[in-house]
Amino acid sequence: MQNLQKEADLARDYLEKIATLAEKKFDEHLPPETDIPCNLHKAMRYSVFAGGKRLRPGLACAAFELFGGKGDSIWYATSALEFLHTFSLIHDDLPCIDNDDLRRGKPTAHKQFGEATAVMSGDALCVLAFELIAKTGNPQAMESLAHKLGTYGMIGGEMTDIDSEGKDVSLEVVDYIHYHKTAALIEASLVIGAQLAGASESDIQKVEAYGRSIGLAFQIVDDILDIVSTTEELGKDAGSDIASGKATYPALVGLDNSRKKAQELYEESLKQLEGLHGDTSVLKAIAAFIITRVK
Repeated sequence: MQNLQKEADLARDYLEKIATLAEKKFDEHLPPETDIPCNLHKAMRYSVFAGGKRLRPGLACAAFELFGGKGDSIWYATSALEFLHTFSLIHDDLPCIDNDDLRRGKPTAHKQFGEATAVMSGDALCVLAFELIAKTGNPQAMESLAHKLGTYGMIGGEMTDIDSEGKDVSLEVVDYIHYHKTAALIEASLVIGAQLAGASESDIQKVEAYGRSIGLAFQIVDDILDIVSTTEELGKDAGSDIASGKATYPALVGLDNSRKKAQELYEESLKQLEGLHGDTSVLKAIAAFIITRVK
């Protein structure tokens, strides 16, 4: 456990470094609040700059660096990935979906700006993300992002999650939801970072498999924290999964087995990095960070 915490601390330092750089680009890439429609632009910035781990930009940069990427194209990708993640959170929090009032310790977008503006701000972030990924000049990266976001990716996972509320579902359905709703965009971050660096297809497949494992682990840990943490600790409404009858690992197999599964996925992720040339220490550290996080 001590070694895991040490690895997690290394990841935290790396993610904080990338966050500082990436957030400067977010500011450049987002419309100014003074431009019409001002309230829409204010809502977009409010949600993007509400905080967060900046995990997806960090993973994209780690993959880009691992495969010797050069140039500034990665910063278009980091903004695109974070804007898409933010879009998903804005819509996820809406009364018609999860009906959450808090996100990262602050009022959710629809509480702060109203439902209509929240919906439009999420839509605008999604469109802006594709404008930015187009600026990388890499059609393969754009295709990867669209596929991982769409009905066979994150949006499909969200829809299945909604359809499964209050129902008895199998572990296979929970895995489907977790993979599509959470792991798909984590995979996309790694794949796009590798693609922009010019990695081989076999190497891209390795980091994609790693992304699947850490993405599934991330969501299981999220489900655990929803039960064992307070609203103040999480910065969002604790216990909301149980209250809304969400399909989660703890609901099906209990907390202990959920923790074991997260550990198995962590170990699996390390195996998937084997055979890659270059320094994979950052990716290993991020995997440790994911299973030891407390919020």
